[in-house]
Amino acid sequence: MKRALILLFLFSATSYAQQIDYNIQKGFVANGYDVVSYFSNKATKGSSKYTYTFEGARYKFVSKENLEKFKSNTTKFVPQYGGYCAYALGTNGEKVSINPKTFEIRDGKLYLFYNSWGTNTLELWTKEGPEALQKKADSTWKKIKFKS
Repeated sequence: MKRALILLFLFSATSYAQQIDYNIQKGFVANGYDVVSYFSNKATKGSSKYTYTFEGARYKFVSKENLEKFKSNTTKFVPQYGGYCAYALGTNGEKVSINPKTFEIRDGKLYLFYNSWGTNTLELWTKEGPEALQKKADSTWKKIKFKS
């Protein structure tokens, strides 16, 4: 019995230590914008009436329909790189906050970008070659995606 409890504790501690580091500005992924709405090419603030927690991160949605869509296919709607700026991960490997109105759907995946103080990283991503930046960001994310 003791051995089973110890194994359970070790498994739980390992699972907790390996939790993905989501960018949760304002307490929610994508600053509380509805991640399902992006796939209709809209950046729309979610409602406190429709929230959901997935992998320890909270999400807001504009409607029950969008909430249900998310729940039925989370891997489609969860932003790449935990919701951090795709460009920053692709260029210098840093977790940088985003502007939820600056996004791209590429190959069926949601990418979010920093856009403030005269710097729009979506424009830089597009100009500098998203394919190469995406490969570098993918590689970097595998190394830094877990909370420490």
